[in-house]
Amino acid sequence: MSDAHFVVSGDAWSVRADAYRNAQEQREGSDLDRIVEWARGARTALDVATGGGHVARRLREAGIEVVSADPAPGMKADVICPAEHLPFADSSFDLVVTRIAPHHFADIALAVAEMARVAREQLIVEDTLYVSEAVEEAERLRDPTHVSSYSEYEWRSFLEAAGLRIEAVELHEKRHPLEEWLARTETNEQDAARVRELLAGRIEGDEYVDRKILLRARKQ
Repeated sequence: MSDAHFVVSGDAWSVRADAYRNAQEQREGSDLDRIVEWARGARTALDVATGGGHVARRLREAGIEVVSADPAPGMKADVICPAEHLPFADSSFDLVVTRIAPHHFADIALAVAEMARVAREQLIVEDTLYVSEAVEEAERLRDPTHVSSYSEYEWRSFLEAAGLRIEAVELHEKRHPLEEWLARTETNEQDAARVRELLAGRIEGDEYVDRKILLRARKQ
């Protein structure tokens, strides 16, 4: 979500900030509940690419001291920075989390390495699971900041290359009100029509249904 590591500038994401704060499927879900459960025992946490701030909010409610980071000023994070360049010392936080943001990172390997570097104990990552090139095309048409989704194999490779041991992997279904999901990124009607066509097999009623991969990894 910045000119450093997203396709569009942080100002573009700042414009979207309220939409992401208020989106129901962003604010809640079994995935978010699981992140909170996995975070138990941590005293400090860093929420990378916090977006609407939902992870930070839930972890703070659980009694964890949280620093939020995001490259878009409008997201109102504690620290404005991209995932690839985290301005913290090694092992600064018991826990580092990023939720449904890595598909925007321009250099995924560097971002994972940075998150692993500043984590003292564990890293929790959630993102959209790679399905097909048709879905990737739809994602880019809807939102040009989309870089790539990744398979479970790729995610395991990123985390292991960063020196992490994977402890758990889960898949969570996420249902998006289709028209609201398209409007959130101001998708024009021509592109929206193509997106609906590309995602036809994944649209149920008025909802787009996708899957998120959630991984828990620990420092070696």
